[in-house]
Amino acid sequence: MEEEMVGGTTPGGPVDSEAQKRSPEDAVQQERGKWANKTEFLLSMAGEIIGLGNVWRFPYLCYKNGGGVFFIPYFVFLFFCGIPVFFLETALGQYTSEGGVTAWRKICPMFEGVGIASQVIVAYLNIYYIVVLAWGLFYLFNSFRNPLPWSTCDNEWNTGTRTEHRHRHTRRHRHTCTYITSPEEEFWARRVLRTSDHVSLGAVHWDLALCLLLAWIICYFCIWKGVKSTGKVVYFTATFPYLMLFILFIRGVTLPGAGEGIKYYLWPQMTKILEPGVWRDAGTQVFFSYAVCQGVLTSLGSYNKYNNNCYKDCVALCILNSATSIFAGFAVFSVLGFMAHSLDVDMNEVVKGGPGLAFIAYPKAVSLLPGAQFWAILFFLMVILLGLDSQFVCVESLATSITDMFPGVLRRPGRREILVLVIAVVCFLLGLPLITENGIVLFQLIDSYGPSGTSLLFIACFECIAVAWVYGANRFLDNIEDMIGYHPFPSVLKYCWLFVTPLILTCARHGHTNPDSPCVSVSLSRDKRNPPGTQGIGMRSWPW
Repeated sequence: MEEEMVGGTTPGGPVDSEAQKRSPEDAVQQERGKWANKTEFLLSMAGEIIGLGNVWRFPYLCYKNGGGVFFIPYFVFLFFCGIPVFFLETALGQYTSEGGVTAWRKICPMFEGVGIASQVIVAYLNIYYIVVLAWGLFYLFNSFRNPLPWSTCDNEWNTGTRTEHRHRHTRRHRHTCTYITSPEEEFWARRVLRTSDHVSLGAVHWDLALCLLLAWIICYFCIWKGVKSTGKVVYFTATFPYLMLFILFIRGVTLPGAGEGIKYYLWPQMTKILEPGVWRDAGTQVFFSYAVCQGVLTSLGSYNKYNNNCYKDCVALCILNSATSIFAGFAVFSVLGFMAHSLDVDMNEVVKGGPGLAFIAYPKAVSLLPGAQFWAILFFLMVILLGLDSQFVCVESLATSITDMFPGVLRRPGRREILVLVIAVVCFLLGLPLITENGIVLFQLIDSYGPSGTSLLFIACFECIAVAWVYGANRFLDNIEDMIGYHPFPSVLKYCWLFVTPLILTCARHGHTNPDSPCVSVSLSRDKRNPPGTQGIGMRSWPW
């Protein structure tokens, strides 16, 4: 315990080697914020890890990968990879009181690149993840219209009168009309995305640009004062979605056909367990849902008090996160079962053309309900709040990491607000190409290759190597004991960090050079394939 940390810290807590050289004025200027209480930390963490992936990606992956059989690889990755890395990053931030880059500089300088790679992931997320919020805002505003614009086929964007398309008749639908696709699919593809056939990106959709700007304005004022403002905002943004999800669950399970949907969600197709793609999807879902390898957990943990019991916090958050994913599956599949029952189709035909749960399947389902506007507003408000939490915490992570890298310049009065504003403006401008006529192609490219499963698994593997092999697993466990007063399952965590987690991650990465399971998974335009050559561009964008 008398052994000093690399970079000038000790097991008794981080010690800045320049601290004694600072004047009192400098100390005030560079003082780091702390959470006002544990609740703010827990809600901020919950808001980050419990997001859109829980509500639409997890249920969709169950739908895609054999129903309940998907739980097997999911929990294997969760217990042997997700939880150990989740705790490692949170404890690292609390112990060093540093952001996602400088924390690695303090304990293991030669692996500082791990922190930089994680911030590249966060930069990708800050640019494109908020586009989903812009789509959600667009749907929310349209939810106040009666009838819902995606529930009819007599709009200017519908193709029912075009003779060049092959037509088919609807059955048991709200209106008798002909069209090549459902009105919900056409609203998404021809009203929201408005894709074109030419190769260039095309013009910016300015209605979506205004939604994107509004999303960034909301995000900015949620975090501009640091943890002081973030800690207060999460009291609403992290809790209100649960109320809405519970209301949607109660409504869903009372609908006809809900039982069949839930049965399809839980009934295992055991042949799927041998497919490598199922295990890869499970690993990607765990890592993306738990926000590991993004520097976010380290940044949030760095604002804790040194003796906070981060182990109990992490266990509680992991249970809450996975329980929310499973619970959301019941809420979603009950509604999908109702939709299959109402349209008199098999469950396999409910979601066509990809994971269009948020912007095709669920809008179609709510349009079949009495009081469709109310349920649409409720659903899209939940989508926006779930995404907003994750978005502003990602911005907070990037701002924290940059500030900790240049504390003498940025940790001064008024500098943080300017830094966050610069991040917001730059990311807004970089996000504009994603809402052009062919912006969905660029969105798919970033979604598949930026924060992809391969990148996350690669970074996690090196995090374990850095902490367990270079810094020392026993040494890190001693640091944790110094913070919380005891060793948390020392043998389990130690051997996971040393052997089990890197081995599983290496196997999951083996042969996986073409990511086909996007993390956000909202790109649904079946006729909009990525142009030739984009795969090579995408692979060059990996942060390693």
